[in-house]
Amino acid sequence: MNDRYNNLIDVEPVSGQRLAVIIPALNEARTIGDVIDRIPREIDGIDSIRVIVIDDGSRDATAEIATQHGATVVQHPRNLGVGAAFAAGLEYALRSGADVIVNMDGDGQFRPEDIPDLIAPILTRRYGFVTCTRFADVEKLPEMPQIKLWGNRMMCRLVNAIIGGDGFTDVSCGFRAYSRDTALRMNLFGSFTYTQETFIDLAAKRISMTEVPLVVRGEREHGKSRVASNLWHYAFRTSSIILRALRDWRPLLFFGSIAVTFSGLGVAMLAFVGWWWITFHQTSPWTSLITVGGVFAVMGVAFAVLALIADQIGRSRKIQEQLLYMQRQQAYARSGSELDRATPLRENLIEPAFQATTI
Repeated sequence: MNDRYNNLIDVEPVSGQRLAVIIPALNEARTIGDVIDRIPREIDGIDSIRVIVIDDGSRDATAEIATQHGATVVQHPRNLGVGAAFAAGLEYALRSGADVIVNMDGDGQFRPEDIPDLIAPILTRRYGFVTCTRFADVEKLPEMPQIKLWGNRMMCRLVNAIIGGDGFTDVSCGFRAYSRDTALRMNLFGSFTYTQETFIDLAAKRISMTEVPLVVRGEREHGKSRVASNLWHYAFRTSSIILRALRDWRPLLFFGSIAVTFSGLGVAMLAFVGWWWITFHQTSPWTSLITVGGVFAVMGVAFAVLALIADQIGRSRKIQEQLLYMQRQQAYARSGSELDRATPLRENLIEPAFQATTI
């Protein structure tokens, strides 16, 4: 970590923690074994380390190789998406009694040796969520196409604007760490990806978050990313997830902005026609604007009412999520012993609290 982030580990870390490293994987047979082998087996403050590979419908030997290298493997009968794989891994880690959960890819882009640096802020108990940043330290910038760099910057600005800050430099990196309490509070719905949605979800719950600059390979060594292989498709899918998260967590802003837009346009049209009539004593050739402006104004009022209703529903949601959090605490209470084996999770068996829905 550079000097900017040294203050994150000034506090004496806690000890006796259980670490779970979850690795969603799809056809990563060429790299998964090396990634598992490079995960540190001894970390200050950590008593036990468990590697959990979520085989998301691979058609190669990903599951077999991961098992040979000592990982617990949870298999999906078919490809459900990165978001669903992450949710399944999170569920299994919690059931295993993990206190700290790290998520990383199985393609070798992230350095497993950096896990101690990534979880250090979690172990101080000052932060509940830590993400790797590829762009904060100019000396650690990865090599990637300029269009991807630009896309990451734009996505970062959008998410920072939504959560009310400008401190994060990377909201798309999948190398992350979560405290147990943070994982219990998370509610994610995107099956395509989860990276940006996580920020919005945790910011709404006032979870303390930070980022740590680490070296990341800019491009995969083998194959293409299943999430960002097509930039425009990725932008469309992630934008859809972000908008839905914004709708759910800041409904007054979401629907209120639409209400102001329609009302503003409607009032502007009616005002223009009114000025035209006062000046020229006729509404022609702008008579049609009276109808259009009136419709826009009515739509603005309708969205304003919808914003108030959605805000009230949002308040009820917060109460429901607190109750859900308490239920999860009981459901995933540590039993003192870890799960003996991985049970393949099928789509209808994924814990409802973490079930990812297709959008």
